[in-house]
Amino acid sequence: MNQAQPLDALFERRITYPDFEPQQRLAQLIGLDDQKARLSKILGLLVNPAGISQWLGRHHPDALGLLDTVLRRPPLVILAGDVGSGKTELAETIGDAVARQEKIDITLFPLSLSTRGQGRVGEMTQLLSAAFDHTFDAAKTLKSESGRARGAVIMLVDEADALAQSRESAQMHHEDRAGVNAFIRGVDRLANAKLPAAVIMCTNRLNALDPAVRRRAADVLEFDRPGDDQRHHAIHSHLADAGFSEKAINALVAATGPRKGGPDYGFTYSDLTQRLIPNIVLDAYPAGPISGERALAIATAMKPTPPFIDRSDG
Repeated sequence: MNQAQPLDALFERRITYPDFEPQQRLAQLIGLDDQKARLSKILGLLVNPAGISQWLGRHHPDALGLLDTVLRRPPLVILAGDVGSGKTELAETIGDAVARQEKIDITLFPLSLSTRGQGRVGEMTQLLSAAFDHTFDAAKTLKSESGRARGAVIMLVDEADALAQSRESAQMHHEDRAGVNAFIRGVDRLANAKLPAAVIMCTNRLNALDPAVRRRAADVLEFDRPGDDQRHHAIHSHLADAGFSEKAINALVAATGPRKGGPDYGFTYSDLTQRLIPNIVLDAYPAGPISGERALAIATAMKPTPPFIDRSDG
């Protein structure tokens, strides 16, 4: 019954890596070098454990317990943090880095929010089970007896708290509880089969996720708003080549941070790259060049996206 679900009903689209477009998008994620490095290593180990086996054989041939400890983790990574902090963009593009790193093709399956269904009894459970069935079957064809994967599959679950919220909530509907159970079974099934597959979950509400889901995560990567150095990096990388002086860039860094008498939070990455920089360009086009003075006025007038408040904290 689950296999009858068409792919388009379960996944928004499918992305295959390596590919030039996601490679470019990944390179444009400024200030997330630590998260990029950690996530690419974790996913590399989860989808292609032959790499760490070879590394261990070269450097620690007698420490076989290390290999078992690292590879026993479930194939799940959680990306958690404020809105506009780069979680989803990283999740959608990191597969390119992993594909190049491991020298294999990787396919991303972004789970559609329609997988929640229409609330009919058993519908969300069936849809989630079908999504994991498709992921399982795709990954199974890529498993190799030699231990080195011929390719890999990553399932992406954005706004994960909509699908895997805590079953401890008294207000949680029975169908939602069943859906969380189906999600956990899906992750465990991928883990037990030791397939070249991984699941990435993105959420603004880490504390809203079910504890059993959080326990299964091989790692939880947290994302914050960019600090002064990160905002400087992002602004400099876009505007220095347009002739902006260091003084003008520093003024923009100050204007996009927490303000005295104003919001006590600064701009998000998406505020900088999707709102501020394009607005600076469009303000000048087509009459003349962009200027530091106008850019500062635009930044000062712009309000940063308010932070997401996780009501589950209380």
